[in-house]
Amino acid sequence: MSATENISIAENLKDVERRICEACARSGRRREDVTLIAVSKTKPVSMIQEAIAEGVVDFGENKPQELRDKYDVLPKDLRWHMIGNLQRNKVKYVVGRAVMIHSVGSLKLAEAIEKEAAGKDILMPCLVEVNMAGEESKGGIAPQDAEEFVRRIAEFPHLRMKGFMTIAPYVEDAELNRVHFRGLRNLAVDIGSKNIDNIMVNELSMGMTGDFEVAIEEGATLVRVGTGIFGERNYNL
Repeated sequence: MSATENISIAENLKDVERRICEACARSGRRREDVTLIAVSKTKPVSMIQEAIAEGVVDFGENKPQELRDKYDVLPKDLRWHMIGNLQRNKVKYVVGRAVMIHSVGSLKLAEAIEKEAAGKDILMPCLVEVNMAGEESKGGIAPQDAEEFVRRIAEFPHLRMKGFMTIAPYVEDAELNRVHFRGLRNLAVDIGSKNIDNIMVNELSMGMTGDFEVAIEEGATLVRVGTGIFGERNYNL
């Protein structure tokens, strides 16, 4: 069976777009204030090209080498987002290719990104990952440690913190994650009010296929949708 059999990326994108627009309307937000990131991890270049044909320019990857390989063969006007766990020895694959790293959850990783960005003489936009649900299986810092962490991040001259990211628990009822999305928004408002130098809190990366509408209602500016666009992932490929 081919990777794209029975999957209409164009139709899926239309459905996701409709749902984004409806969520924006319900919450009194402008559609242009929400960026759809098509999560293309494990998906072949051919499927990404189908999404590009439908106007998608923002793509998310979980593995640094996969981001590197796709970046190198696809048009350079695409915007790649590193959304997965990033090991320090893999930072070199991402800095200079990704437009944003969503998963900065430790000072050691921030230091590695700073060193790589300094060596390439670029500024690297980043989001601080916060573990809002306190799940042991998830990365990110605890909400109560966020302000101190952000103040440390602010000391790195080649990092540009733009906001926060969280990965909510997998739930059948998306409403159960509203508390986590609202909590991250409130945290962002609180830290943004501190006016910390070298820190911006304009972006909230939260919400995936199962709960992105609730995330938008709670202030998400970046939603990460994979299965809803490309279908279920095959990790055996």
